[in-house]
Amino acid sequence: MTAPALPTAPRYEIRARHTASTVTVYQAYTPFIGLPAARDGRFPAAWKRDRMTWIKPSFLWMMYRCGWATKEGQETVLAVEISREGFDWALNNAELSHYVSGVHPDRATWQRNLRRSPARVQWDPERDLHLNPLPHRSLQLGLGGEAARRYADEWTVSIRDVTPLARQIHAQVRAGRPDEAAALLPAESPYLTDVTPPTG
Repeated sequence: MTAPALPTAPRYEIRARHTASTVTVYQAYTPFIGLPAARDGRFPAAWKRDRMTWIKPSFLWMMYRCGWATKEGQETVLAVEISREGFDWALNNAELSHYVSGVHPDRATWQRNLRRSPARVQWDPERDLHLNPLPHRSLQLGLGGEAARRYADEWTVSIRDVTPLARQIHAQVRAGRPDEAAALLPAESPYLTDVTPPTG
């Protein structure tokens, strides 16, 4: 008898740790930024509110980006819990970070929309425990201008330092214990919202 096929994840789907009122996203910073943020539950004055900042709902994609908190300048991994209202606002006001023929009427229109949009959507391959790419995509959401300021000063509910968790999971992966590593991962599930982010 042939075993039933496992369901495949949609190519574009937001998967995150979330509650009825919040969404958890991940970022990695130097200890100079990350430790005060986790201690105080808000981003310090040194956090640049006038720069684009990228948030990731996927824990494993964050691990891919920061190398399990080993890359220079990304040694402190933060789990930032933000309001669903803020997250949805960013999605609703986002433009794709790159031009896609057939999605945009033309490159000039895309560039014009990009300049006006306070948020940017990028879809990159999701990662497994060994940080290898998977067929489905993971959302990265870039926040600039008004979106970055709202993120830091209005949407943030809590900030936790999850660097020890990242190191613990990584240690299990290196020891060849994938089941133990997977059991430690933050539980992420499809994020249901009426807002449809751009794809392409």
